[in-house]
Amino acid sequence: MSERENIFNRIREALTVEAHSHNGTGLPTTAEHRGVMPPVGASEDERFALFAKNASDLKATFKLVKDAGELTAELRALRDTEKWQRVATHKSPLAQTHAIGLGLPTLVTDDGYDKHDMEQCDVGISVCDALIAQTGTVLVTSRNSGGRALSCLPPHHVVIARREQLVADLPAAFAMVKKIYSANYPSMISFITGPSRTGDIERILVLGAHGPKKLTIFCL
Repeated sequence: MSERENIFNRIREALTVEAHSHNGTGLPTTAEHRGVMPPVGASEDERFALFAKNASDLKATFKLVKDAGELTAELRALRDTEKWQRVATHKSPLAQTHAIGLGLPTLVTDDGYDKHDMEQCDVGISVCDALIAQTGTVLVTSRNSGGRALSCLPPHHVVIARREQLVADLPAAFAMVKKIYSANYPSMISFITGPSRTGDIERILVLGAHGPKKLTIFCL
């Protein structure tokens, strides 16, 4: 028997096994999803601690800041340390106000832009749609986070979030997106889990391979 026939025989055999019905929907339930995913903690404080740990493990920086004044001070410290020259942001009051407050040339993505100008920016400052405690992930969409390129092209992505945007896990994140956008979904939904990375070359971890080398998350 040829290898080709062996493959087809295994396919025929697999097709005789009945799939689980999952209550007749053909899809796993939310409870079944959560049954195989890591625990997230019972309280909000536990979930913030989990998000902070996961973000740190992923080589991202996460900081809780008490008010806009502390956030301004943190951003200016980063500006001075990393010698930022140009900033990219979008028309979110939270992101744009703090970006302009840095006193640097600022590209605003909502006004249209040249991708080469975006590539010259040292940092992209955006808001987000959610923080996911279970994985240390930032959820952004094209509608609420300045488009597709703002979180990808500048070498440092700074995310400004609000405390109430923390959700426990991925099912909660998907439910939140559905609630906000209903049937009118954004053209892009992205889950950012740490800085861009690859381990393709000799299994050596390299940051910044396909996007930002640094990810900093501030939560008001």
